[in-house]
Amino acid sequence: MALKLRFACQSCGYVSSRWLGHCPGCGEWNTLVEENKPDLSPRAKASVAKALPITDIPPAEVDRFVSGISELDRVLGGGIVPGSLVLLGGDPGIGKSTLLLQMAGLVSNRGKKVLYASGEESAYQIKMRASRLGLSDGTVYLLAENDIEVIEGCIRELQPDLVVLDSIQAVYKPDLPSAPGGVGQVRECAAQMMRLAKTGGMSIFLVGHVTKEGTLAGPRVLEHMVDAVVYFEGEANYSYRILRGVKNRFGSTSEIGIFQMEGGGLVEVANPSQLFLTNHSGGNVAGSVVIPTVEGSRTLLVEIQALVCPSGFGTPRRMTAGVDYNRVALIMAVLEKRAGLNLGGQDAYVNAVGGAKLYEPAVDLGIALALASGFREASVKEGLVAVGEIGLTGEIRPVSFLERRIIEAARLGFKNCLVPGQKLPVDIAVMQGVNIYTAGTLAEAIEIAF
Repeated sequence: MALKLRFACQSCGYVSSRWLGHCPGCGEWNTLVEENKPDLSPRAKASVAKALPITDIPPAEVDRFVSGISELDRVLGGGIVPGSLVLLGGDPGIGKSTLLLQMAGLVSNRGKKVLYASGEESAYQIKMRASRLGLSDGTVYLLAENDIEVIEGCIRELQPDLVVLDSIQAVYKPDLPSAPGGVGQVRECAAQMMRLAKTGGMSIFLVGHVTKEGTLAGPRVLEHMVDAVVYFEGEANYSYRILRGVKNRFGSTSEIGIFQMEGGGLVEVANPSQLFLTNHSGGNVAGSVVIPTVEGSRTLLVEIQALVCPSGFGTPRRMTAGVDYNRVALIMAVLEKRAGLNLGGQDAYVNAVGGAKLYEPAVDLGIALALASGFREASVKEGLVAVGEIGLTGEIRPVSFLERRIIEAARLGFKNCLVPGQKLPVDIAVMQGVNIYTAGTLAEAIEIAF
């Protein structure tokens, strides 16, 4: 079989017939690598499929089965869909293999047949981890193999309900002479697993490596091919882990699942708000404000801490952890212009306690109050939570899911809620003693909070 020489970009998968220093697809430099692909003869054209009106297509009922891990089922949209292809990414050592092995054991306990194929570990190593996790019941078949053809043959022979492939960068297709992990290898092996999942009706989980920037390694087409993309996040200095869905063809993409790493494996966190408020002082410390943030169908209470002090250098320092740096700079400018706080010569440090990462604009008011509290060296009202988006003119804009945020704050014992001046979606009397304060501008909010 003749081989056709081509060059593929390791970042975006762009294919060129000649080497280029600058990739036209993604703009990166020196990312095109040589790749030999079999020059296959053109296949006979298949018969043209008949197009049908969408009203004539019968509705498909998705018969999910649970994984036994409710936090994982939440992120996947309610369970595992037969015939789906799921890509799980995360930093090395974050717990990807541990989570999937726990899932494999729980699914097998429910009478499902599971195959765990690893291209990075031996069957003995996987057995050691399974023993450490206490997975003794059920039947999980182990396969230590890198050849994708051998793995497919085993899958066709075993006909499992669930397949775990750890990892997609470690397997290779013998027809392609490039090394495992290359652009062509990852793309072709993932396509082979996709065809197997769709034709065989089995669910396949692929483990994917990530780059130093935190994105999935390999061509971007890999994320387009799969049905769901899930990231496993966490900090090395914290025991908790966050499972975040960024793509899901069978459910919402904004759901998160929270776990805590312990000696016996990953344990689900039933009340994540208490996890982020473990050492909260109750509002008696300057620079501390609690905010209710929404992640998918879950409401979390997270503490924001800010430290503001005079700068010892010509240019003030600004540092953030868990919140967007540019957003904090914008809020500080609004505080200085609209609220009269002289922050131009102050160093500012803002941190989301517990390593949480907050992205929604509804946390703006909490950040602003934490900065104002740290600057004034005065604590906010005891038992206060604040939520609201801040505009450049100093107005506080309405936020979504206000009812859920207030209910979660009341459930954890917070008696004062500072919210935007919008129509409240719930009867205040229902909130069981919670004082609702509304503010239309940032200056009004600062006056109420202190």
